[in-house]
Amino acid sequence: MSIIRNKDLWESGQLKIDWVRAHMPLLGALKEEFMKTKPFAGLKIALSVHMEAKTAYLCQVLAAGGATMYATGCNPLSTQDDVAAALAKSGLNVFALHGATPEEYTGCLRKVLEIGPNIIIDDGGDLVNLMLTEYRDLIPGVIGGCEETTTGIARLRRLNAAKELPFPMMLVNDAQCKHFFDNRYGTGQSVWNGINRATNLIVAGKTVVVAGYGWCGKGVCMRAKGLGAKVIVTEIDPVKAIEAVMDGFQVMTMAQAAPLGDLFITVTGCDDVITPAHFALMKDGAIMCNAGHFDCEVDVAWLEENAQVKTPARENIIAYRLKDNKTLYVIAQGRLVNLAAGDGHPAEIMDMSFAIQALSAKYLAEHRGHKRERGDMLINIPEEIDRAVAARKLEAWGITIDTLTKEQRLYLYGEEGD
Repeated sequence: MSIIRNKDLWESGQLKIDWVRAHMPLLGALKEEFMKTKPFAGLKIALSVHMEAKTAYLCQVLAAGGATMYATGCNPLSTQDDVAAALAKSGLNVFALHGATPEEYTGCLRKVLEIGPNIIIDDGGDLVNLMLTEYRDLIPGVIGGCEETTTGIARLRRLNAAKELPFPMMLVNDAQCKHFFDNRYGTGQSVWNGINRATNLIVAGKTVVVAGYGWCGKGVCMRAKGLGAKVIVTEIDPVKAIEAVMDGFQVMTMAQAAPLGDLFITVTGCDDVITPAHFALMKDGAIMCNAGHFDCEVDVAWLEENAQVKTPARENIIAYRLKDNKTLYVIAQGRLVNLAAGDGHPAEIMDMSFAIQALSAKYLAEHRGHKRERGDMLINIPEEIDRAVAARKLEAWGITIDTLTKEQRLYLYGEEGD
């Protein structure tokens, strides 16, 4: 019952899945455990995450634990059709199309909800939002869900504050082993992988403007500096702005940065970060891209409507010539550049993030029936999950660390620590 572009693409997709499997030992260990314990036996899981090889392997791990999987993507340009074909061939239900129209994209989301999921695994909040607007009759069957990214958690917080969230959601993005490493090192590397693949231009010597200095922005700036760029940060948070200054970056407004930048990267999770007012100030040949979840940070819609000429410049890059004969470039239609123009985060990074996803889904299954009041539906990842993932990662690397002695625990924590 899968909906994919071409089932004959499965062989190249399988090679990609095999590659990440070899570099994701945490998920591999969990798969072995789940095959024995079957924590998801009898449960249906609806998943909306970027449909590429690492996500496919997560789906297979959850299926090994007894789940009936229904998987789709969370971004029309991040789906890899060969991976979707390979996952479908392995027997899972997949509804994902690269380059899906808005109608096709929403149709795929509907397909994974129509089956009446017990657990929802979301990335950005589209699946939960659709459940709450179109499938409210299926809500009683939902045990809970897990949210992968900052943007999705922001949407959940608004719903929870308004007491409109009817089932518990695990805040996967807020786990230490997620945002410390996935957001910083994963985004930092994968964003530049996508930019460099798309542009084939030198980074050293260029002025790079990074909008947002959260964990993702920190990673992007760190890697830009390492590649030899001069880095400017724009921020709205005075504390993060100070942090950027002390990390050695220039900080200014986007209006001040617009005439200076050669390459602009938005990493805010907000909308209207780069607007027509900024386009007017930019250099001829400036390049823009987005590393936030939704394609609203750069006002690509205005460029589409107002450019005098719109032409492909390279695969995944569009050139927009404006009335003043200035040409501005946008990578990957302003969608997530690391996935729309690349393969997303490195496998070793997603090994930790998806291990947290798998263990959070297991937590929900084990705590089904636990009653929570409206307005108290958000669940922080338990410390034991974070520490277990970190310990497993160190073990996979062959690294051991010190442990407290009985006396040290008594010194630090008193009788309770003994």
